Amino acid sequence: MLNSFARRPLLIALTALALAPLGAGAAPAAGAPLTVFAAASLKNALDEVGAAFTASGGGPVRFSYAASSAIARQMEQGAPADLFISADSDWMDYLQARRLIVAASRRDLLTNHLALIAPADSKLRLRIAPGMPLAAALGAGRLAIAGADVPAGRYGRASLTSLGVMASVKDKLAPAENVRAALAFVAQGATPLGVVYDTDAKIEPGVRIVGLFPDHTHPKIVYPAALVAASTNRAGPAFLRFLQSPGAAALFREYGFVTLPPAP
Repeated sequence: MLNSFARRPLLIALTALALAPLGAGAAPAAGAPLTVFAAASLKNALDEVGAAFTASGGGPVRFSYAASSAIARQMEQGAPADLFISADSDWMDYLQARRLIVAASRRDLLTNHLALIAPADSKLRLRIAPGMPLAAALGAGRLAIAGADVPAGRYGRASLTSLGVMASVKDKLAPAENVRAALAFVAQGATPLGVVYDTDAKIEPGVRIVGLFPDHTHPKIVYPAALVAASTNRAGPAFLRFLQSPGAAALFREYGFVTLPPAP
């Protein structure tokens, strides 16, 4: 995976060239970058998608990354943004119920997988299955996991519960602000194990994937995107279309995301 990252400048250039008509069709407000609030797990891939959009003539894009829960609350309190990409449907539903997004613009872009990770030099082996000895594997250490209101944290807790091991580790959790913070706990050796998206693990050389949680043990991971109701930036609809384009899909897949069919 790391070798493929070395080819990214070329991939970005080719993507920008292929999608130039989309960018040319956008009419961003003069001097106003498009502001996108997005789930922390999207950072590496979305930075490149934004660069490709800009290179295609679509105008500048600036990103603000955090837990979807934190972003939704910031937007509820008036934080200005043009587009929101969540790591689950619940927080997008939260904003839609408050009429803070354009419901008709909402699109499901991506899905993902949930992984159990360990530091790269760890020798631990553990088969992810019902009743697995997770507490014993942790020993005196803790399990890094995003907070209970963060999508990755909710998905992770659902899997642990479904597998029948939540009760054995509930007092051994190391809650993190977002999934990238949980990733950092493990990469830095602060915890022996962690629960993150496999896309996070693939971009961090300090960790290795112990195993993937079965998809049926947690709600389906979905990344929806929508325009913000208060936005007046005319580049917003063009960027939303760009996110569903073949070129953007190729970039997302390079980072391990699974792309969903574009809305008609």
